[in-house]
Amino acid sequence: MDKADARLTGSGLTLGYDKRTITEELDVSIPDKSFTVIVGPNACGKSTLLRALARILKPSAGTVVLDGRPIAGWPAKKLARTLGLLPQSSIAPEGITVADLVSRGRYPHQSLLRQWSREDERVVAGSMAATGVGDLAARAVDELSGGQRQRVWIAMALAQQTPLLLLDEPTTYLDIAHQIEVLDLCAALHEEGRTVVAVLHDLNHAARYATHLIAMRDGRIVAEGDPCAVVTSALVEEVFKLPCRVIDCPETGTPLVVPRGTRSNRARTERPELVVGS
Repeated sequence: MDKADARLTGSGLTLGYDKRTITEELDVSIPDKSFTVIVGPNACGKSTLLRALARILKPSAGTVVLDGRPIAGWPAKKLARTLGLLPQSSIAPEGITVADLVSRGRYPHQSLLRQWSREDERVVAGSMAATGVGDLAARAVDELSGGQRQRVWIAMALAQQTPLLLLDEPTTYLDIAHQIEVLDLCAALHEEGRTVVAVLHDLNHAARYATHLIAMRDGRIVAEGDPCAVVTSALVEEVFKLPCRVIDCPETGTPLVVPRGTRSNRARTERPELVVGS
């Protein structure tokens, strides 16, 4: 894509941990006001790339640019008012309540001249309501289930009210109903004008919700663009080593990946009879 249309870019990014290189000389552009989803097999560099775009991981080579300026030079609070990140693993302080944790999302908006206000209260309450954790406000975060905690962290990210929101596997720990709720929420934020970038494992969810899809394997970008153009059976087999058919989803018309496999191809007449107890 044309970098002129991108708000967040990475050029020549070499990324890794403990002298182990994950990506090398990678170029990436996130279209402004897009819902960009990054997909790929485990350990392909998705989360590593997201961490670099959020300035959590310093590239050993290359530059991340936000709004025309190298992200390395941004003041911390200004960056936190512009770009929010939901990391893959988050640990809450022991005993902190849901309301207090979500309130921390308002920290970038505080200063000596601007203390806690009714507007902050409104934003925190709205963020908890949007993620369905309002009734948990007084509960300690460490008492919650994994799915509940994940929704609390998403609420905190929403409370930052940043125009860019980066989410690393936001549907982790969530049941299917809450996965769809979170992705619907991300889609609504995108429709309001935010740029949303998410790492997802479910390719069908990615194809359904993304406006821009990036497919990675072995630390490189294999394909990117509109999901309808990117998600093909050839691409899925190349990236995931998964033989499949790609059909149109009967509900949305977006690509739907149907894996081929021994069990799925077994004749329906071989299906064991279901015995229902009385």
